[in-house]
Amino acid sequence: MRKIARLSIAIGGFLIVNSLILVGLVLLIFFNLMDPIILTDVSTSSLLTLMFVTFGVLDIVAGVILILDK
Repeated sequence: MRKIARLSIAIGGFLIVNSLILVGLVLLIFFNLMDPIILTDVSTSSLLTLMFVTFGVLDIVAGVILILDK
């Protein structure tokens, strides 16, 4: 396998792990084990926004790498 394809696979694995962490966070809030007020803080919400934008950019980069790898 080419190195560039391995890079896109590594990015995909990183995105999958982060999505599992976010699903766990949502489940903790759903089952009232964590207070959702924590996520409404200005610094936390801006950090979450930056994190989601970064995940989106990484997802696009991984897709472009896989398309151009043919």
